[in-house]
Amino acid sequence: MSISRRGLMFGLPLFLAGCSATTVNHQTNYAALPNEQFPMKQVPIDKIAPELRRQEVAYASNYAPGTIVVDTPARRAYFIMGGGRAMRYGVGVGKAGLALAGSAYVGRKAEWPSWTPTANMQRREERYRKLAGGMPGGPNNPLGARAIYLYRGGNDTHFRIHGTNQPSSIGHAMSSGCIRMMNHDVIDLYNRVKTGARVVVIQAVA
Repeated sequence: MSISRRGLMFGLPLFLAGCSATTVNHQTNYAALPNEQFPMKQVPIDKIAPELRRQEVAYASNYAPGTIVVDTPARRAYFIMGGGRAMRYGVGVGKAGLALAGSAYVGRKAEWPSWTPTANMQRREERYRKLAGGMPGGPNNPLGARAIYLYRGGNDTHFRIHGTNQPSSIGHAMSSGCIRMMNHDVIDLYNRVKTGARVVVIQAVA
């Protein structure tokens, strides 16, 4: 069947619209969130390295859907979606010797969490001892917009997956052992993961 030039020109915009609908618009993942307890501004996409931006990717594994996998050497976290797909996030990780390895599970979750330095942190540094009474949640809190608390055997490991007020730390190893994410990304992960879900932290082979 032949198509007239007029018919082709009429259908072309619809065809192009269909193509553009499948294009990932990374900026929408980092749009302003005015309804948060502490409203968040849009993060300009050019401020986030392309390889660290949240996106759905192919990810072959034997992990059950709903599992979080943190690939520490690669500075990436994956939420397993099933069907060979995962949501990938750029993360910042802990310094060598301060990081969690192996399996844990999500013991609890919190929005705009308060933060109290661990006893070890307080022993190491004076600045943490000054926060022994805790720091309320908010934009200046180092746990950021959300915290996902990792447990083992019913006990808090004191490691968290959390947001950050230092987005420049994403992609680096500089935190006190925890796994930090862009605030927009940790909100997305928080909304996906269920309490009790498995978390697997992969460390570099010595």
